[in-house]
Formats: sequence, structure tokens, C-alpha cells
Amino acid sequence: MPLVHIDLLAGRTPEQLKQMAADVTAAIAKNANVPADDIHIVLNEMPHDHYFVAGKEKGAK
Repeated sequence: MPLVHIDLLAGRTPEQLKQMAADVTAAIAKNANVPADDIHIVLNEMPHDHYFVAGKEKGAK
């Protein structure tokens, strides 16, 4: 059972997230040769002000 974790900055629509999950599922099913029903995806969205690189905020819009 593949378990995929994706961390991303908040701001996408529910439709975009659903499409992303569908696309990732299709890619994993094809390339790992597993049934789509066995693929689990966790999307973790974080606020833009919770993302830093080298101690500096990078996620701000």
C-alpha cells in the first residue's frame, strides 16, 4: 500500500487538490503497478507564514 505525503502551501481550491490527488494516484498506480484503491494520499497544507528557508520567511504572498 503506497502512502504518499505531499506538503504544500495553502491556497489551492478543493477542485485543484482533488485533481492533484487523482493525477498522483494514476502515476503511482502506473509506475508502481499497484491498484488505485490501494494508494493513500495525505495532503498537508500550511499557511504561507509558516514556511521558511535559511530562517527567512519564503511563503509570503
